[in-house]
Amino acid sequence: MVKELAIDTRGLTKQFDRHIAVNNLDLEVETGEVYGLIGPNGAGKTTLIRMLAAAEEPTTGEIYINGDRLLRDRTHSTLKRYLGYLPDDFPLYDDLTVWDYLDYFARLYKLRDPKRSQRLWEVLDLVQLGHKRNDLISTLSRGMKQRLSLARTIVHEPIVLLLDEPVSGLDPIARMQFREIIKTLQEAGMTILISSHVLSDLAELCTSVGIMELGFLVESASLQELYQRLSRQQIRLAVVGDLDPLLAELKHYPTVETWEVVPGTTRVRATFNGSEEESAELLRSLVGAGIRLTEFYTTQEDLETIFLKMGHQQAS
Repeated sequence: MVKELAIDTRGLTKQFDRHIAVNNLDLEVETGEVYGLIGPNGAGKTTLIRMLAAAEEPTTGEIYINGDRLLRDRTHSTLKRYLGYLPDDFPLYDDLTVWDYLDYFARLYKLRDPKRSQRLWEVLDLVQLGHKRNDLISTLSRGMKQRLSLARTIVHEPIVLLLDEPVSGLDPIARMQFREIIKTLQEAGMTILISSHVLSDLAELCTSVGIMELGFLVESASLQELYQRLSRQQIRLAVVGDLDPLLAELKHYPTVETWEVVPGTTRVRATFNGSEEESAELLRSLVGAGIRLTEFYTTQEDLETIFLKMGHQQAS
């Protein structure tokens, strides 16, 4: 089956004087995905997103949105309407009301009444700001301002949404609210590329992840594939009384690679490379061998651990 690509870049490069911010980057984002872009400051994430939004001209390379070539000149204005771009520093106009602010941008996108008013109500409802429509922007909390910025970004119903560090500086509740809105947009069929340092947010939101280092895309894969390939499983075990019978028994199982005793406890952390069925078989065998288990559960390394581990691999 041929993949439908919402975003496709080929050899995309951006050079500022002698500094190469994005280096020969081939990125493929399938239609309907939430694609998370991870990387430290200076990795090139913002420059990449600005080029995808037609806010920055590539030095070399090509960008395709839904199969059509994106150029920064005046051609393809229809294609640019497909895009919604939320930079990390977009100014809000504090002396406008929420409604007037959104109405201003809707008019810029040439939305006409009655469609315009209907669309304003839709986006205000989505970002849960309908009750604030007559309030001045200066009175809103930071989380509300960020949700309003998102409403402005989607008021023209783009099909590709580019979000640069959208949850930066938000408290946990505001981040959760923002995540829920992103999930709703994905369910409605929008393709979303989101960069963030808050890896736990991306793990909850994303279907695929790209990792950038010094302008290069060093990894790009579905979250599921990344976990399968790079995330080690652990089994946590605890027993009543003596640990020695458990440790002796674990030596018989090739799926248990290594283990360590949690100091001062009768708990063990074991690295495990087997399937769910093999995990269940291990539990059955231990109980059958008379091991008095009080705990047995599997965990998997999270996205943050994978990212840090990859960073060490890149550095070594």
